[in-house]
Amino acid sequence: MVSNDQHNETIDEVIEEQQTEQQEENEAHEDPRIEELTKLAEENQQRYLRAQADFDNFRRRTQKEKEDLAQYASMKLIGQLLPVVDNFERAVSAASANQDFEALAKGVDMIFRQLEQTLQQEGLKAMDAVGEPFNPEFHQAIMTVESDEHEEGIIVEEVQKGYILKERVLRPAMVKVSG
Repeated sequence: MVSNDQHNETIDEVIEEQQTEQQEENEAHEDPRIEELTKLAEENQQRYLRAQADFDNFRRRTQKEKEDLAQYASMKLIGQLLPVVDNFERAVSAASANQDFEALAKGVDMIFRQLEQTLQQEGLKAMDAVGEPFNPEFHQAIMTVESDEHEEGIIVEEVQKGYILKERVLRPAMVKVSG
């Protein structure tokens, strides 16, 4: 007859065997899933490395484009100014050959208007300061003068023109302000 202890040992062995078999079954079922997940992780790692390389290339390319743009930014403007330079050369050579200063003055005036027009096309605009209230964003006061004609804080004289390029102050106007 089998004792109670032997019976319990046999039950424990059977349970242990069943657990071992179930564990082996689970491992057999998990192997394809683990392989699949490992493969997916490797694919994601490769995608990440490719995306990182693409980003590095993009960053280098945009940096080079930015450097090229900064280096050649004035190219368009200089191309537009070359006819003005050509006209100055013609005026100087004509003046030295003819000694006609009236024609030279007229030629220089025409060239100046051509230069102004080219700069205006690029967005440069001269400020009108005289008679305007003083504004430190647009004007640089170099002195205060007494004036019976103007209220206090009004610009009475422009010593040097100020310019605005598109919407920004390129150079403030140097002015005398009534005090």
